[in-house]
Formats: sequence, structure tokens, C-alpha cells
Amino acid sequence: MAETETPATPLAEALARVGDRWTLLVVEALLAGPLRFNDLTGQVPGIAASVLSERLKRLERDALIVARPYSDRPPRATYQLTAEGTDLAGALRLLAGWAARHTDASQTPRHAACGTSLQARWYCPTCDHLADLEPDVGTLYV
Repeated sequence: MAETETPATPLAEALARVGDRWTLLVVEALLAGPLRFNDLTGQVPGIAASVLSERLKRLERDALIVARPYSDRPPRATYQLTAEGTDLAGALRLLAGWAARHTDASQTPRHAACGTSLQARWYCPTCDHLADLEPDVGTLYV
């Protein structure tokens, strides 16, 4: 009897592409704009140059960043997020917000006008409505 392979969930697909510590930190550093390799090592403390180089190659292969050469000898590049890579900003904010709520409440993003902790919500840009997850089902409803 042949084993059937379970299709990957969207979360499993996302984790396969960006699911390690260093990759997410590199993406976070690049959200502010293009950086050179040495600038990235300063923005991502503790990352080894070989690990950074491997992550940059993988992110470029997955079309999440683009490397723009600025020197041929030695070969050097500036790294910048693509539109698809920039799309990760929302997910990173959600993850950072979750961590802040469960570690240090002072780091939770707050509304500038009243100081209340901000909450992420699902939004349908087509219908212009907010949506919530239906309890116990995991489907969205308006």
C-alpha cells in the first residue's frame, strides 16, 4: 500500500520559506530599506557571516529579496526586499505583538492617541469589512 503524502498547510509552507530565527530577523532589518552585507551584520546581532550569506541566497532564490550589485571587485551587493518580502511585515508585526503581550507588556504596540494596546484584525479589502474567526470552526465571518 502506497503512503499518501499529506498536503502542506499554508503555515507549513510559510515556515519552510522563512521559519528560522535568522531569516525573520534579516527580513525585519530589511523592512527599513536596502542594506549592504556589513550593515546587515550590525542590524542582526549574533549572526555569523556564513549564516547571513546562506540566508540571503535563500531569500533571493525564494524571490523575497533582490541583490543589487554595487561593486564587481570584490563582488558586493545591496539587499532589498521585494514586494513579496515586504508583505511579511504584517506577519512580523503580529508575531512581535504576540511576543510582547506574553513577555513584556511595555513593548506592546499602542495607539498614539489613547495608549490602548493595538489588536490585529482580519480585513477584506474587496468588501471593506472587518472579519473575525468563528469560534471552534476556524472560518472567517463578518
